[in-house]
Amino acid sequence: MAKAATKKSPAKAQKHKIALLTAGGLAPCLSASIGYLIADYTKCMPKAEIIGYRNGYMGLLKGWSVKVTARTRKDALILTQHGGSPIGNSRVKLTNVKDCIKRGLVQEGQDPLHVAAEQLVKDGITILHTIGGDDTNTTAADLAAYLATNNYNLTVVGMPKTIDNDVIPIRQTLGAVTAAEQGAIYFENAINEQSTNPRMLLIHEVMGRNCGWLTAATADAYRKRLKKMKFVPEFNLSMAHKDIDAVYLPEVAIDLEAEAKRLLKRMDDKDCVTIFLSEGAGIEDIVAEMRARGEEPERDAFGHVKIDKINPGAWFAKRFADMVKAEKVLVQKTGYMARSARANKEDLALIKLMAAEAVKSALKGVSGVIGHDEGKKGQLRAIEFPRIKGGKAFDTKQKWFGDLLKDIGQPKGKAQVVGH
Repeated sequence: MAKAATKKSPAKAQKHKIALLTAGGLAPCLSASIGYLIADYTKCMPKAEIIGYRNGYMGLLKGWSVKVTARTRKDALILTQHGGSPIGNSRVKLTNVKDCIKRGLVQEGQDPLHVAAEQLVKDGITILHTIGGDDTNTTAADLAAYLATNNYNLTVVGMPKTIDNDVIPIRQTLGAVTAAEQGAIYFENAINEQSTNPRMLLIHEVMGRNCGWLTAATADAYRKRLKKMKFVPEFNLSMAHKDIDAVYLPEVAIDLEAEAKRLLKRMDDKDCVTIFLSEGAGIEDIVAEMRARGEEPERDAFGHVKIDKINPGAWFAKRFADMVKAEKVLVQKTGYMARSARANKEDLALIKLMAAEAVKSALKGVSGVIGHDEGKKGQLRAIEFPRIKGGKAFDTKQKWFGDLLKDIGQPKGKAQVVGH
């Protein structure tokens, strides 16, 4: 692969046209990232034309774009007050030719990378900003490599969006902190469902295909909020009654027999059990059961199992209900609510910082993905595209997570290798 992070002529030596696109799932950073990028370019290059490709790489392939007007420049920071993406997303892998043809994005015999490159040339783009997770930015890496190999003079700079916080080698991805906070706020209401029935098993299913960071961070954020509340123990309203009883992640093996005994005692003691479950914690077992029945799970353009189709929370609930002798089971999912929120104060500060670095890098002609590089002592920089990978495991040895498990009385469990 050609090196994507290469220096080109300084921006001031040529006229620039900038394009933005957002892709993949939502995260509480997309709208704000676009707002800050537009605002920063307006300050340093007020006359440079900016467009947004609609619906991510789909829009790039089809030539769908929207112009950033003078009014949009003036109101750019209003975008920091909103969730979602103002230009839309999609899941498209430019190297998955078969999928692109099937969806009508290119014609038979066309190379999606070539079609994308030609559209960028046609539109006169010199700087492309991709805002997305590992799939978006590995696709950007493929595009950047193709552009470099075929002598297209274009700089590609990505910004790392994913609530899973699982991009190698980036310390913190955009939107993850907000998603954890929103999941905690949601569960402050959902926990009250345990009062609707005796012996209630309540499962909070949190997004996280390969990485349990979001589940752990959501549990931690929820318990910090819980500790600030006041209770009336005489009415079966103690902190213990609303507390978490277990946190299950892909990175930690679960001793089902031991956990069943522990949680059965919890159920007997307080009439309810609450579990925070990372959706990726049981995927391999679910897929194995499906294949044993002769079924094959649906997969997306990137080859990932479509988690919403296999419903890990329901599978896990069915498995645990008898173990804890639950009379009623309820699975609550916060993923879509959490990922569609607007960025909180902490995330906005990080987005603003990364957007400024993204513009700085682009104007120097240096391609890559902006982030605090764990391989370079946490330096904020444009990380070379070939080094960007998804599926970074959550480090369960961190003190705050160990303290969380200790507080809820859950054994640490044996770490296990997770990945695609």
